Amino acid sequence: MPDPRLAKLANVLVRYSTRVKPGDLVTIVAEPLALPAVEAVFEAVLAAGGHPSYHAKPESLQELLVRRGSDAQLQHVCPFEEFRLAKCDVLIVLICPRNTRYMESADPARVAMMRAARGGLLASGLARKAAGESRYVLTEVPSHAAAQDAGMSLAEYTDWVFAAGLLDSPDPASAWQSLFEKQARATDYLARVREVKFQAPPRDGAHGGRPHDGTNLTVNVESRTWINHAGQENFPDGEVETGPRSVDGVVNFTYPSIFQGTRVEGIRLAFRDGQAIEASATLNEAFLIKMLDQDAGARIAGEIALGTNYALTRGHGNTFFDEKIGGTFHLALGAGYPETGNTNHSSLHWDMVCDLRPGGAFPSSPGGTIYADGTPIQRDGKFLLEGWPGGW
Repeated sequence: MPDPRLAKLANVLVRYSTRVKPGDLVTIVAEPLALPAVEAVFEAVLAAGGHPSYHAKPESLQELLVRRGSDAQLQHVCPFEEFRLAKCDVLIVLICPRNTRYMESADPARVAMMRAARGGLLASGLARKAAGESRYVLTEVPSHAAAQDAGMSLAEYTDWVFAAGLLDSPDPASAWQSLFEKQARATDYLARVREVKFQAPPRDGAHGGRPHDGTNLTVNVESRTWINHAGQENFPDGEVETGPRSVDGVVNFTYPSIFQGTRVEGIRLAFRDGQAIEASATLNEAFLIKMLDQDAGARIAGEIALGTNYALTRGHGNTFFDEKIGGTFHLALGAGYPETGNTNHSSLHWDMVCDLRPGGAFPSSPGGTIYADGTPIQRDGKFLLEGWPGGW
């Protein structure tokens, strides 16, 4: 029997996140494992007067393409997919992994080739969204694979995911609207800021976790637009983000990142004038380098964001959740969001997360500070300004 909370999730996605209207063409993209959630969303779209369609996207077929396809087949972009993305009013994507590391042993050069060929789809989708021609939301449906990665049973993980989405609230949409209002104070403030600096001291690795040389990153955000994300495009959500003008310095990301089915750990990047001139990792470094070298824009910072969801308290290596944890920040390499003012083009958009809470990522994690034009706005994961997220 389907979890009754799926209907509540579907209603929030359709009524609040994407605001489906009568006559809207709605595309639902999901792994077949998520069919109960697809059915709930399909029904909610019908109730809202939209026209739903379902596009199955199994992990197994993507793996077959990478392992067995010719170069020409890897670089082929399906015209039906181009048409669907160009015509739909609403795109709802449901993540439900069967195996979170299904591509870990694949040739990273072939994965990069496939992604590079699809760069046009990403660019056109971002452009339509920025122009207000389409709405989009991405969410995760709990699965055994994701629960196992998180070190939980499926029942525990499901409760945790739905709590992070505030679905245990009597009125989840109102709860997300309240967070939106708190985040608006942050975006209004940051809109007047020229420079944001992130600092965290080195760590020696004596009590778990890897040693690193700390984080000292300066991001120029002058005249950029800060976007308030409170459940409209990701669900669950909780972040304020913009597109950097330039980035300089070093960042050591504290959480592992599973990207395209490959787990990468211990990522360190050094930036000059917005571009990652050095990149290393303690696990799957070759994959990281291949992703960053897939096109001219892949080493450029397309996004910088602050996590604001304090209902999320610990990371699992699942970036979709980790990047929203209150007290973290994340940086994305590759494609920027045009509505922020960053127009970097790439087939890559890879979010990487750094925790600034003492003990947040590892027991010996030292914490850190965020400065806006020299003024501390967050210390050790807690915002310092009244009325911002986190209860201050």
